[in-house]
Amino acid sequence: MSPLGKLQKTIMMKGSVFFLAMIALPLFAQNQKDKPTVTFEELYDEPYSINKLFVGFQPLYGEVFATNVNSGFGIEASYFQKEKFDLKVNYRQSYSAEFFDYNRNAFLKAQADAKYKISDQPQAFSYFELGGTYHIKDFDQESKTKMTLYKKTLKGDRWAATVPFHAEVPCKVRKIYGVRLWGIVWNSTTDLTRALSKQHLTNADLKSSSTGTSLPSSYYENGIQRNLYVFGNIHAANVYVGGSMTWIRNVAVNFDKYDDGVDDGMMTLFFDIMVAPSLKLDPVTYTDTNNVTDKYSTGAIKTHSFGFRAGVDGKFNRTFGWSYGGEFGYRPTIVGMGFFAMLKIAFPLYSTNLDYKVESFGK
Repeated sequence: MSPLGKLQKTIMMKGSVFFLAMIALPLFAQNQKDKPTVTFEELYDEPYSINKLFVGFQPLYGEVFATNVNSGFGIEASYFQKEKFDLKVNYRQSYSAEFFDYNRNAFLKAQADAKYKISDQPQAFSYFELGGTYHIKDFDQESKTKMTLYKKTLKGDRWAATVPFHAEVPCKVRKIYGVRLWGIVWNSTTDLTRALSKQHLTNADLKSSSTGTSLPSSYYENGIQRNLYVFGNIHAANVYVGGSMTWIRNVAVNFDKYDDGVDDGMMTLFFDIMVAPSLKLDPVTYTDTNNVTDKYSTGAIKTHSFGFRAGVDGKFNRTFGWSYGGEFGYRPTIVGMGFFAMLKIAFPLYSTNLDYKVESFGK
């Protein structure tokens, strides 16, 4: 390309950039001009003035657990004792074998066959946790929160079609560094055939407690040889110790042209080490072709007594609200089957300050 051609190309490129900039500047200025300026009045900013007791129903939780995938319902409660400690209790279980208790359902389907030789009663998945957190450090500091600017006139389709503005509001945030301690008890049906395969074992490694013979790997039904799939029940009692960090905001402001804004969120991140002083696999009850019933020990299946988890819990400081939570980790259970990830939601969540006293004066 000639020097003149290069010069023309350079001029055209710079001209295009200048032209685009001239178009973008008014649009950017218009966008800035359209953003509202709001003023607000603080109604309260009290992260220490939170309710003491929270009780919620969990209509649904879901857990991907290598020992047994399950889903169901639960009940949870938490209690705050000022700046000293807080307590938590949670119970959950599967709704039914079909919805959703994977290994229990598979075991029941196998037992529906009259020729199936294992007669143990499958254990429904159930989980109970009781825990406490001691507040090592409980303090507040200056912070900020973002609040959505909302008007009651923006309802339905109008609100759905609106890109809301957010206002940054200064507030205090309460932080709690805590030490967590207590215990968990859970029970479940599990797939022992899968557990044996993971540990390079077979049914032959499960021995009769009375005769020492091995559990067969197959049985005959109407002259057809079928594999003997083995299921069993597991029971665990875990102790855990760990740490947590909690953030609490409890602020409300009155905007001049918008509805009041509130941020009353309470969020906790935690990490725990778990130890199982009690971890039991029930023996397998098997009836042979001579209708002789015997129990076969599951002692050959290795278990591990240590695990860990990390998670989050969140809720809101209001009389009726909702909460959320999730955790993942490696639970004490059968070797190779400890990974789990769980999500839960509680609605409704009821909370109260447990303070019903009123001042009274004599006339």
